Amino acid sequence: MPSRLGSIHVATTKRFYKDRLYQTHLLRRSYREGPQVKHETLGNISHLPADLIDLIKRSLAGEKFVSAAEAFTIERSLPHGHVEAVLGTMAKLGIDRVIFSKRCRQRDLVIAMMVERIIHQCSKLATTRLWHHTTLAEELSVVDANEDELYQALDWLLARQPQIEKKLAQLHLGEGGRVLYDVSSSYYEGRTCPLALYGHDRDGKTGLPIIVYGVLTDPSGRPVAVDVYAGNTGDPTTVPDQVEKLRQRFGLSRIVLVGDRGLLTQTQIDTLKQHPGLGWISALKSLAIRNLVDSGCLQLSLFDQQNLAEIRSPDFPDERLVACFNPLLAAERGRKRQELLAATEKELDKIAKEVARRTRKPIGQADIALKVGKVLHRFKMAKHFTLTIEDGRFQWARDNASIQREAHLDGLYVIRTSEPQQRLSAADAVRHYKSLAQVERAFRCLKGVDLRVRPIRHRTEDHVRAHIFLCLLAYYVEWHMRQALAPILFGDEELDQDRQRRDPVAPAEPSVSVKRKKAVRVTKDGLAVHSFDTLLKILGTRCRNLCKVKAASSDSSFFQLTEPTPLQSRAFQLLDL
Repeated sequence: MPSRLGSIHVATTKRFYKDRLYQTHLLRRSYREGPQVKHETLGNISHLPADLIDLIKRSLAGEKFVSAAEAFTIERSLPHGHVEAVLGTMAKLGIDRVIFSKRCRQRDLVIAMMVERIIHQCSKLATTRLWHHTTLAEELSVVDANEDELYQALDWLLARQPQIEKKLAQLHLGEGGRVLYDVSSSYYEGRTCPLALYGHDRDGKTGLPIIVYGVLTDPSGRPVAVDVYAGNTGDPTTVPDQVEKLRQRFGLSRIVLVGDRGLLTQTQIDTLKQHPGLGWISALKSLAIRNLVDSGCLQLSLFDQQNLAEIRSPDFPDERLVACFNPLLAAERGRKRQELLAATEKELDKIAKEVARRTRKPIGQADIALKVGKVLHRFKMAKHFTLTIEDGRFQWARDNASIQREAHLDGLYVIRTSEPQQRLSAADAVRHYKSLAQVERAFRCLKGVDLRVRPIRHRTEDHVRAHIFLCLLAYYVEWHMRQALAPILFGDEELDQDRQRRDPVAPAEPSVSVKRKKAVRVTKDGLAVHSFDTLLKILGTRCRNLCKVKAASSDSSFFQLTEPTPLQSRAFQLLDL
């Protein structure tokens, strides 16, 4: 009698027909009849999904299956995507090797503080708390670090600042190139740091001391170096330090320094002239422009048919002057002046009425002058008013001649440069001066929601310097990330190219692509457009999960990453990670 016992399995056959592969999956039972092995087809399962066919094969082979919930449990889930993106960018840039050539505890701590500064800005103590709630501490093996170690790492970083800046300069600055320089300040909370002094406040925090710092960048706005100064330091007095740094530390004998009119004053330009290899691009102040008009060197009729004209003046020998006129800028300055005049008049009128009411005990001349001085200082309109101040008497009037004289120059500015025509055209001189907006963007990122260099609370001068340098290095990484992620951010991807070819004087126009992006807020791929801050938060939703096997005989665990969303995948693709 034939034996009908046997094993059930899935048999797969393949054949090609007209260059196309056809597969057939048959459910079969194999059995033996005497010396022969025979097969009985029980059914055709080719119509089932491939993963289900594979599951049937493995089950018939004796493999046992349990549900995911029965197999393992997720013990911990930590945000990982943003850490992965920032660390991956750092590795691509080689910034870790720029900081120090070999891995060490101090370098790991500095890298960790840079990453935390980008993904979540906080104090050093909070840093040691927060990086345990992402994968950052585990990735860099700094789980056991405390705030004292972070301050020691800051000391180590400050000692290495000259070498790090030199390496960045070798990467991004070259002989005959341009370097952008600008100065800003941030307020200080505390009383212990000797750098914190009262000076020109740029943050609107009246009554708080400030700390001044100057940033050098390459022509694209990529940061290279930073210097920190006491709060009462004048902006122009920081320029000699930059000359020293460029020539001595960076070894650049031929470079063009681009700075605004408040930095590169005549005194500082005279200093630059002592170094024949150093050129400059800056602008004239309003008084110098007025003198050019009064002397006839600059005639406003030049702008009847054009918005840019190159002129010469004996007051500026060996320099090229490029005069520009922007009608929209003229209209904006006129509007702003009228608003400031109206606001000043409103406050002066209040003071005049108060003085007139005080007949029994008249207000003294000194007290009136103090009140008036505060108003004029707030609105910066003193030059446009004539004042009469006596004991118990105050009168004011507009100086219309002064207003007209200033309005005559609205929309007019003059670029000055040492560069000859064969090296720099007039249009490019204007473009290069306007590229200072790249440094201003760096200050916005440093002081705004991205890196939050302020408020500064460190107690010692060295820690303040190290903190600001750390923020600069973090911005270096963020700058590159912004460049790579531009297609899914609100920024204009074509801005750099447009700057090179558009009219240097006319108001900048956003590209067609960025207009569309901001209108529909969706990329061409159908992905939502984000700011850098919100994109980092979304990347952070990609988690690394610690999974533990539930089997009684097993004590094993493993890590598993959540699958990236389409937006996360696109971000990692743009970062080339």
